Amino acid sequence: MRIAFVDGGTYYHHATYNDPELKPFFDRNIYVLDLPDADLSEVDCLYIASRQNPADLIAARNRIADFLAEGKTVIALGESHCEQWLKGVEWTPGMTNFWWWLTPGEDSGLRMSTPEHDLFRYISLDDATWHRHGTLIIPEGAVSLIDAVEGGSVLYDDSSSGPGRRIVSTLDPCYHHGSYFMPSTTRFLKGFLPWLKQGAARWSLEPDGTSTQ
Repeated sequence: MRIAFVDGGTYYHHATYNDPELKPFFDRNIYVLDLPDADLSEVDCLYIASRQNPADLIAARNRIADFLAEGKTVIALGESHCEQWLKGVEWTPGMTNFWWWLTPGEDSGLRMSTPEHDLFRYISLDDATWHRHGTLIIPEGAVSLIDAVEGGSVLYDDSSSGPGRRIVSTLDPCYHHGSYFMPSTTRFLKGFLPWLKQGAARWSLEPDGTSTQ
């Protein structure tokens, strides 16, 4: 899997992309303002790092759609409002409790919904647990990997909403890893990126709701 890191130009994107443990998983860095006209012929996956200006990605919306139409993969991470530039995404805002773990007995509200998914050979639920920024409506045929107890998904794998594959999350690991706090985000990236680089086996849903690889 040849992965391009779509870079919004912030310090946390720079820190994530240039981390010596993570950089080997990326084959190219594309500044988001260059994305609309970028040659993506030698790229299999656009890794759109978290917390970007959605206006920059809206400007690249057609290029992203064309990339998916070629059967390729887009990773859309949290706080970039991908519902505005990625067809089929529906996001529901919600209360964000940044410090829930400081309250004794508090529950993160996250649940592993498809434990047999290949990604969970590389990460645990704890690695994907810090806080969340709203939830996603799960598209028909998509596989939710992590659900919120109040309903909806915070991470899903979608090969059914059109050509290509969309892995969409409300989690924002690059921001926290590149800001040097929230250790679980570092663990998340150290598992998620090797999984992605090694090919990220496709999953889909059978009519009875069971997932298949």
